[in-house]
Amino acid sequence: MADKALLVLEDGSVFAGQAFGAPGRTYGEVIFDTAMAGYQEMLTDPSCSGQIVVFTYPLIGNYGINAFDVESKRIHLRGLVVREQCDLPSHWQSERTLHEYLASQGIPGIAGVDTRALTRRLRSAGVMMGTITADETPEEALARLRGLPSYGSVDFVRQVSTEEPYDWEKPDGDLHRIVVVDIGLKYNILRLLRARGCRATAVPCTTSAEDILALRPDGVVLSPGPGNPGLLDYLVETVSDLIGKVPIFGICLGHHLVGQAFGAGTFKLKFGHRGANHPVKDLLTGRVHITAQNHGYALDPDGLRDGAEVSQVHLNDGTVEGLRHRSLPIITIQYHSEASPGPLDNVYIFDRFLEMVEEAKGK
Repeated sequence: MADKALLVLEDGSVFAGQAFGAPGRTYGEVIFDTAMAGYQEMLTDPSCSGQIVVFTYPLIGNYGINAFDVESKRIHLRGLVVREQCDLPSHWQSERTLHEYLASQGIPGIAGVDTRALTRRLRSAGVMMGTITADETPEEALARLRGLPSYGSVDFVRQVSTEEPYDWEKPDGDLHRIVVVDIGLKYNILRLLRARGCRATAVPCTTSAEDILALRPDGVVLSPGPGNPGLLDYLVETVSDLIGKVPIFGICLGHHLVGQAFGAGTFKLKFGHRGANHPVKDLLTGRVHITAQNHGYALDPDGLRDGAEVSQVHLNDGTVEGLRHRSLPIITIQYHSEASPGPLDNVYIFDRFLEMVEEAKGK
């Protein structure tokens, strides 16, 4: 019989279940994701740093864990909440169970939770801090939780960014040199650049614009990442210093940085956009794209200046999903064009970025 465990939210809500993964306590911002597959990519997505993830799909772990579907070197989320976790996965690439994977990296999980009720709570009240525990009363866990820092007060980017620059696998050709600023980089961004003949170099989040330009990039990609974009003034300064000197492509948190460099603000969404089926409209073409998303903050476009304008919007709530510049080679998107998990409908944006790079090199 598995040990009993509790998920306690900051509003005092308590959800009971069974412990799996690593033993012990954990805490973080409790968020929910509606994707039906791709749990391994979510576990290793740096954008989940500092969070406890609730999967709305009722069965998780049914195809196991393999060596290929990873998006970084380690698990980044702090805890996992599921309705049912599978002990007997069935897939030809599977090497171990979800339980074994979490345990190997010290990540606690809780199964047997009424995830539908939990999701309804988070949708109505908004995401909130929570803790998974197996050795406290709900009152003790809540008292401890209220003494811990809030999600929005921590710069998680510095915790997940690479410490040293590195080159991704050498491409067959050497079409373009692209520098990717790692603010929570997913490997599939590098894979897609390599597949297009680009030499991709990842650099730490603290790399200055001067040092980035010293690498003589043909273009710069600002990766997705975790946390509150309002804490990243040092990165906004770097982006500001790059504007007009090199083509720029910002993804998710990178989109926020570009927006802030052009005068926009950011705000926290009630429960964020997380999943693989979010509809986004391109304002130039009128086309609607189905997108993969994983973010809790959005851009406030009111202060946009100097030629930056909104290019895409979310059809569910009207929030900004993309920016473009009227004269400079700059594009951004709020969603994950690299997917992993999610639909590959928007990989074309990498081609659009590289067309901008080609044009800039021609000039």
